[in-house]
Amino acid sequence: MPVKAAEKNVLIYTDGACSGNPGEGGWGAILIYTGEGGAEKRKEISGYEPQTTNNRMEMTAPIKALELLSEPCVVRLCSDSAYLINAFNEGWLKNWKYNNWKTAAKKPVENKDLWLRLDKLSQTHRITFQKVKGHSTDELNNRADALATGAIAAHRNKTAL
Repeated sequence: MPVKAAEKNVLIYTDGACSGNPGEGGWGAILIYTGEGGAEKRKEISGYEPQTTNNRMEMTAPIKALELLSEPCVVRLCSDSAYLINAFNEGWLKNWKYNNWKTAAKKPVENKDLWLRLDKLSQTHRITFQKVKGHSTDELNNRADALATGAIAAHRNKTAL
C-alpha cells in the first residue's frame, strides 16, 4: 500500500500478560502521535480476559490499538513478543494463509481468529513491526507491561471487594 503524504505517523507499544497460561490475562498499549509543531498526543489503553493465553494477549493489544486509529496511518508497532513480530517479519502469516491456515507441520494455526483481525488491520495501515527486549530498560515497553499486568490486578481488586 503506497504511503500518502497526509497519513499520520503513530508509534505503538504493546504487551500482553497472563497469570497462568492459560489463565487470567491482560493487555496494554500505548499510542503516540506527534503532530505538526511537535505536539504529542499519547493514549494508553488496557483490558482484561478471564481465561486466555499469553499469546492471545500479545495479539489482542495491537488489535485494540490499531482499531482505535480512525484513518490509515504509518505505524511503528513495538512488541517484545517474538510470536507476533515473527509472524509478520519472517513471513509466517503469509505462509499460513497460503497453506490454508496450516503450520509447516500441517497443524491448524492457533489463534486464527486474531491473526485474521491483525491481517486485515495490516492491510489498512502501513505497519513496521519491531521487536524490543522485554523487561529491560525500554521505558515504553515497561509501561505497556505495567498496563497489561495492571489490568489483571485491577480485575482481581474489583472481585475481592
